[in-house]
Amino acid sequence: MSPPGTGTAGHAGAIGIGVVGVGGVGRVHAERLAGSLPMTRLVAVADRDAGRAEQVAARLGARVEPDAMSLIHAPDIDAVLLATPAADHERDLLACLAAGKPVFCEKPLAPTPAACERVIDAERRALRAGRLAAGAAVLPGARLVTVGFMRRFDPAYQRMRATLSHGRLGAPLLLHAVHRNATVPAGYTPEMLILDTAVHEFDVIRWLLDDEVATVRVDRSRPSSMGPPGLIDPLVVVATTRAGVRADVEVFVRCQYGYEIRCEVVAERGVVDLVGSGGPSRPGADYHERFADAFAAELRAWVAGLAGGPPLGATAADGDAAARITAAAASSLASGSAVVVD
Repeated sequence: MSPPGTGTAGHAGAIGIGVVGVGGVGRVHAERLAGSLPMTRLVAVADRDAGRAEQVAARLGARVEPDAMSLIHAPDIDAVLLATPAADHERDLLACLAAGKPVFCEKPLAPTPAACERVIDAERRALRAGRLAAGAAVLPGARLVTVGFMRRFDPAYQRMRATLSHGRLGAPLLLHAVHRNATVPAGYTPEMLILDTAVHEFDVIRWLLDDEVATVRVDRSRPSSMGPPGLIDPLVVVATTRAGVRADVEVFVRCQYGYEIRCEVVAERGVVDLVGSGGPSRPGADYHERFADAFAAELRAWVAGLAGGPPLGATAADGDAAARITAAAASSLASGSAVVVD
């Protein structure tokens, strides 16, 4: 593969990036790549909705590719950002890795642990073969896949992690988390509460505590009348880590009043939470508003890594770990029993 930028006519040295999926967060990513990030050029976009792709491309000065495969294999695309439905991730990730192109994939990495394993194996093969951005040598810590768990870049979460890592509060004992959306689109299923929503909290538990989830249990509540029949909302996920920390996560996707994220860790000598760490004290409109700074910082870190800086953000292994927790939680949702995380 040629070094980034070599196929980007008129933008010498710029990293040519293509975005697959330009609805929602994909559109916001494309806007940042086109307008506010140095070292990059938004070359092309692709989307299942051709009209949407045309509109975004025209506004941002990019071209439209007919589908993901065409975009991934285009010679002037140096790196790919995937913001597509989870069902497409494995196919598109494997294509990026076969082409030796670094890829930023919005969560989840893939819908199942088996699919995540195939992606991890493909990344290892690509790295062993020396297929790495910028023609660089394959160094320890090198990667081709970055997973979009943006909360790792939120300043309040980062302060919480720093406080816990310092050790002044002693060992963590309990974690309480809340994830509430005002509403969600039609067709949102009970499984999506786990795969698309609670997965953020699963990654936060691992990252904040530097620990792995050992067991999960999903407790059903009285469902809200604001949701369609069959949507079990809210849910509470109770997890236990290998170190014995008990974490409970409330997921409520039709709370009506706004977007609210809470997190609190109770340790031996004190408590640390998001509000006390600088996070907002009131609900917002949506995740774009609450995590705008985190999304921007995450994308800057990915681009800096493409340009030769240290790789930051969640790895494919982190994506796999989250997928294993979601798989166990989905099993518990069906059975009502605690499930051991594989």
